[in-house]
Formats: sequence, structure tokens, C-alpha cells
Amino acid sequence: MIIIKTQGDRVQDLPLNKLEGKGFFTKEIEEQLLSDKIDIAVHSLKDLPTDGVEGLILAGVSYREDPADWLIINKNAFDSSSPMNIKKDALVGTSSVRRKSQLLHFRADLTTKDIRGNVPTRLNKLKEGLFDGIVLAAAGINRLQIDLSEFETFKFNPKEFVPAPAQGVVAYQVRQQDVDMRRLLKHIHHSEVSACSNVERKVLQLLAGGCHTPLGVYCEKDESGNFHAYSSYAKKENDPLVFNRLSYSTTHNLAEDLFAKLIN
Repeated sequence: MIIIKTQGDRVQDLPLNKLEGKGFFTKEIEEQLLSDKIDIAVHSLKDLPTDGVEGLILAGVSYREDPADWLIINKNAFDSSSPMNIKKDALVGTSSVRRKSQLLHFRADLTTKDIRGNVPTRLNKLKEGLFDGIVLAAAGINRLQIDLSEFETFKFNPKEFVPAPAQGVVAYQVRQQDVDMRRLLKHIHHSEVSACSNVERKVLQLLAGGCHTPLGVYCEKDESGNFHAYSSYAKKENDPLVFNRLSYSTTHNLAEDLFAKLIN
């Protein structure tokens, strides 16, 4: 296994929406794949730009870990009588414009501040009292098996506090001509997860968005086989958020129709 540091890993003094271009968590890894230095790239699907790289292909996706965002709260700032269980006028750390927009939509009294670094680094900043709370993806916490017992945790409902498109999904990327690897990865591909994440990423693609866009999209399939898509969107970080929901018996045109509702 080869660990590759990307622009998003190296540049820690700027929020994600201030970095130029797209793919700042994936570009260097894709370059290694194209140059035959690695045979498979493993990405967080939410970090992958929707416009693919020539010569590369997504050959499969993982199971979906909990797609929700969690608000991790310093116990000194915990207040069970307040929405989200965090005190009034609390300082919350996140570098995501999507998370900032939704936090302020539900709690206008909160102040948000950019925070960078890996999950343990961010939790250490919270422990040191630099923030009253921070927002993290449940998927990362669960996959890293991090003990949160020294904090309080408020778990958002992804149908209400809408996650990033494809949050909680891992993607496997290979060279397009590597037929053997593509055939091998079919055995661990989760097609039902792909059906839902494709809807989410299609909305993102239609909006031509990325980490600079206050967009949340979440799609799930119920036991009857129907698909339910939820979205939150603002044209700019400080614009009012619009929430939408669509339910179809198929994914056909689901993303396109949700996109139409967003822009109208």
C-alpha cells in the first residue's frame, strides 16, 4: 500500500473553498495511477470531482457507512435545553460551506470558524477548548473507531441536515484498460449504494459544483424499492437555504428533476 499526500492534505492554512480548482484530495493519487505507479486508487467518493479523468474509471464502490454529520460538543458547551444540545452563541468548527449554511439555518446564533486537519487533530482542538463544537462525518469516526466518550455527540438526521453527495461511500478507481482489475472489483461492488450515490453526484454535476458549493444531497432506497432524495442548496454561502425532497419508484430523471427544483 502506498500513502500519497494530496494538495488538500498539505495545505492546512486555508479553508477548502479557498483552494483553487477541484480534486485537491484526489489529483496526485490519480496521477500516480495514470503513470502505472499504483494499480488501484481508493478515495472518499465525496472528494472525487464528477467530471472524470481521461483514462481512469470508477470500478466499484463500498458499502455505505453512516452518511450523517455529527456535532461533537465540548462538555463545557453542552446544553440539553438548546437545539442541537449546544449552548447559545457557541463557536463551531467546520471548513465546509455546506455545513456552515445548514448550521446557521437551524441556529442563527452560532458562530462558525474554519478548522483543518485530520479527525484526531480536530478532536484535539475541541478538547483544548479552541471550539465549543465541531462537525464531522460519522463515517470517518466510525471507520477509525474513535472513542468520543470525553465529548457529547449530537447526531444529525441526514434527511434534515443533508450530507455531501456520496458521503460515507468509498470508491475504487482504476485505469480504464485494466480489465482484470475491473473484473476483480466487481466482486466487492455495491450496486444499490451506487444507484443512490449516482443520483447525488448527478445533481452535483448538473450544478457544476464542488467544495465551494453549499449543496447537500442524500438519496436512499426504502424496503419497497422506492427512492427518496433530499437536498439543501444555497447559491452562495450566506444566501437562504432551500430544502427539497422528491420520491420516485426509479432513479430515472430523479437527479434531473431535483436539480430543476433547486434552481427554480
